[in-house]
Amino acid sequence: MSQAREVNFPENARIFDEGSAAESFWIVRSGTVTLQIPVPGRRPASVENLGSGELVGWSWLFPPYVWQLSAEAMTPVRAYEFDATGIRMLMDADPAFGSAVGHWVGRVLALRLQQTRTRLLDLYAPRLAAR
Repeated sequence: MSQAREVNFPENARIFDEGSAAESFWIVRSGTVTLQIPVPGRRPASVENLGSGELVGWSWLFPPYVWQLSAEAMTPVRAYEFDATGIRMLMDADPAFGSAVGHWVGRVLALRLQQTRTRLLDLYAPRLAAR
């Protein structure tokens, strides 16, 4: 936590956009963040809502360090913000810390991929079945 700084996002604030540089990540203290996938010609598809204690962002850990999703504050959000480069340097300097962070982010990523798959099936499977 010595690497964290407290930040606030107002309701409807864009936290990051798909394709932009992933230079920070956040742990939500309060409020709700939605993760979205842009859909051409439509509103972004919301794939997950994150709340207190949850990690916002994982793309900072994997080259090329570019966001794979977008994130928006659905309510006012208070969070801890971490500098991605600094945390990666700490991970390299302390293999046990690096392993713990890597496993934590890996578990989050696996869960998010499953939830995204489920959400996309909920959104698009009924249309495909109707054809």
